[in-house]
Amino acid sequence: MAHPFDALTAEHMRAGGSWKWSTPGESHGRGLIGAFVAEMDYPVAPAVADAVRWSADASAFGYLPDGWVDDMAVACSAFWGERFGWAPDPAWVRPVPDVLTAFTATVRHFTRPGSAILLPTPAYMPFLTVPGMLDRELLQVPMGRASGRPVLDLEAIDRGFADGAGLLVLTSPHNPTGRVFDADELAAVAEVVERHGARVFSDEIHAPLTFGDARHRPYATISDAAAGHTVTATSASKAWNLPGLKCGQVILSNAADAEHWTATGYLAEHGTATPGVLATTAAYRDGRAWLDEVLAYLDGNRALLAAADLPGIAVTVPDGTYLAWLDARGLGLDEPPSAFFTREAGVVMTDGAACGDAGRGGMRLNLAMSRPVLTDALARLRSAIRGM
Repeated sequence: MAHPFDALTAEHMRAGGSWKWSTPGESHGRGLIGAFVAEMDYPVAPAVADAVRWSADASAFGYLPDGWVDDMAVACSAFWGERFGWAPDPAWVRPVPDVLTAFTATVRHFTRPGSAILLPTPAYMPFLTVPGMLDRELLQVPMGRASGRPVLDLEAIDRGFADGAGLLVLTSPHNPTGRVFDADELAAVAEVVERHGARVFSDEIHAPLTFGDARHRPYATISDAAAGHTVTATSASKAWNLPGLKCGQVILSNAADAEHWTATGYLAEHGTATPGVLATTAAYRDGRAWLDEVLAYLDGNRALLAAADLPGIAVTVPDGTYLAWLDARGLGLDEPPSAFFTREAGVVMTDGAACGDAGRGGMRLNLAMSRPVLTDALARLRSAIRGM
């Protein structure tokens, strides 16, 4: 039977007005397919839609009251406890507009002034640019490969800390490669960080989006040491498709950090949107069945990608997130691959160079679209390759 998501055509998405689809464009007479921005094309969970409607009907657009923050924190803690085996103290779950706000606050308030920031690459694009805006040096740490999958280079991370870096940015599950790190690898990271007295900013915004045997492990739960040096950031925005509602969460994992956040975190919290908090609470509390349905649909899209015939492209099918990594260096292009495929296939992907030096020659493909549209996108990529 056809899934309701299958009816979400490219024309329907272009009419919706999101950034991902707002540039109709033409490529050999075909409209562009938006596959770059990390958001899903699927309608939100009924519980989320009800919460947003209620906020409008109740004119709940005023400044955010403590009671609704508390409700969100309890719902977030309960969801994380059920899904990941860690139910953080709700008092240590604080609102922020988004993960980048949490990152900025972490750099400013939890790291040594002037210390450099380590970033495994390829990486989520803003993590490469925000440190410079904060007058911090960014040290890119290219990821390695083992058993055909991207892995963290622990020796390079160790050298970076030895050279004076004070913070490691860990994105788990990893954006853009879709890697879900296992407990042993995270424990090895924690040992390196602790040995240097450094900190970790753990971006776990994609935590609920894992497939098969892959299971997200919150970094702060790896050890007491990890809990003591970590600031975790997350949001319902990726798993429930709410990025425009501007609500994320900072999760503290030790009393000293919680006390410090109370003293310094006001401005970071202040821009959180009241409707976003209400929608997030509904997502964590009542949106689990919808999430499971979406995961099953995304898993079908993963299978479609895994079976795709894309000569010259090494495809990394994600263990988590809805973002796949396509290594196009085998095509021998003399231009960025995303530019080639935008022009020749009409499929707009994130160019790997935007994800750091280690990403050059690659592309990030968003799988969170209807299966017929993804089928069309993959066929276009294949046709463009064959036409070279």
